[in-house]
Amino acid sequence: MNLAELLERAEPLAPAPAVPQVLGLDYDSRRIEPGFVFFAFPGERVDGHDFIPQALRAGAVAVVSERPAPAGDPTPWVQVRHGRRALAEAALAFYDRPDRAVRLLGVTGTNGKTTTVYLIDSILRAAGHVTARLGTIGHTVGDQVVEAVNTTPESLDLVRLFARTREIGGSFATLEVSSHGLELGRIYGFEFLAGVFTNLSQDHLDFHGTMEAYARAKRRLFEGAGARPPRYGVINADDAVGRELLKLDGFERLSYAIERPAAIRSRRIDSSFEGLRMEVDTPAGVLQIRSHLLGAFNVQNILAAIGGGIAAGVEPRTIEEGVAALEAVPGRFETVREGQPFVVAVDYAHTPDALDNVLRTAREIVGRKGRILTVFGCGGDRDRTKRPLMGESAGRGSDRVILTSDNPRTEDPLRILADASIGLDRVDANYVREADRRTAIERALREACPGDLVMIAGKGHETVQKVAGRTLPFDDREVAREMLQELRGVRRS
Repeated sequence: MNLAELLERAEPLAPAPAVPQVLGLDYDSRRIEPGFVFFAFPGERVDGHDFIPQALRAGAVAVVSERPAPAGDPTPWVQVRHGRRALAEAALAFYDRPDRAVRLLGVTGTNGKTTTVYLIDSILRAAGHVTARLGTIGHTVGDQVVEAVNTTPESLDLVRLFARTREIGGSFATLEVSSHGLELGRIYGFEFLAGVFTNLSQDHLDFHGTMEAYARAKRRLFEGAGARPPRYGVINADDAVGRELLKLDGFERLSYAIERPAAIRSRRIDSSFEGLRMEVDTPAGVLQIRSHLLGAFNVQNILAAIGGGIAAGVEPRTIEEGVAALEAVPGRFETVREGQPFVVAVDYAHTPDALDNVLRTAREIVGRKGRILTVFGCGGDRDRTKRPLMGESAGRGSDRVILTSDNPRTEDPLRILADASIGLDRVDANYVREADRRTAIERALREACPGDLVMIAGKGHETVQKVAGRTLPFDDREVAREMLQELRGVRRS
């Protein structure tokens, strides 16, 4: 493939220089090899343009950038309108459109993306398909696990994963599609079998600025971001933004809901500490659903996954089997058991809405006899306006709150705690501040009594904590397990 063929759909502002053979492409100068094309664009922490000299020394034969070529520079240079979109189009061309051989199901929304992706993938695997599952926790291609850096990786990394899925005989890839990924063009030009929308609540306003802009980013998946719209739109009709998406044309609607009329609708819901049971009316008939997942908030995730299964052509009985086969999702109401006489659960809830949901589930479990003790914090260098709202959610849903650090990043942890305290004070919550997360978890576990539930919220599956620009090992589940073992020894003695 020559350079002109590679960039045919990438909107070059002038004809591409004569480079007869392109052997690869990348946006990371450390992965450039002789014959590769280097795509330079600004990233979150570094600017790819700063690494052009390294890329050229490694053997790059051309540079693609939104910027014009430096005056007098002999390097073959292609200026494009949008660097990330150009990378996406070039990746699809270089790898011979794996998105057409591997059918894509993209899940977007504020909460529930990871669980919904796990459920859809479980349904597809129950149907005998070889699949890829891509998202926040990590990526799997067939049985191979690949580390995740972003919820939605750069387009080139996604296309490579699709190509690998095609190579092993895979037929479906289910992926989380973040608002960042949509806005930045990381899925630009991809052809989706189905777009799935879970819900929209306040998050990422540090990036999008307004809820309207945040919603517009999500909308891109259903309008077709550089490609035709998905064939199916699996959309939550209980959500106000979802109802707006259902008004769009260009795809077959598979609405789902608990409260409102919809194509996929649940009834006779039974939620217990053993999981969920319900009947679901669908265009394919009535499904009898049994799930190990805890909490009424997972009902909508299951309905979304059923829609994904229907879009993929899976038989009703197999959809039931696929939902039942999923034991748990890492860091999503994941319980830690060390023989203690109370429940300890770890959850990724890091938005007000998600915190409301998990604490309602906690209340379902403990009833009125037990207490809910919540350990939570808010992320640093992120939207400050949601911190008081998270404080309100934690205070309303808990009997006791230990306010602590999440990932402070470069912010002062005490400032973050002060922001969240505003919401806790609004609802007259019973709370204490403890900036050190390990100490906060220990305090909650020491205070817990038989029949209580300790909810450790915010980090879920994460295995590190980002503090003062450093990345330190920290896993809420392991910390809780170690503390429980220590406390069990203390109590026995």
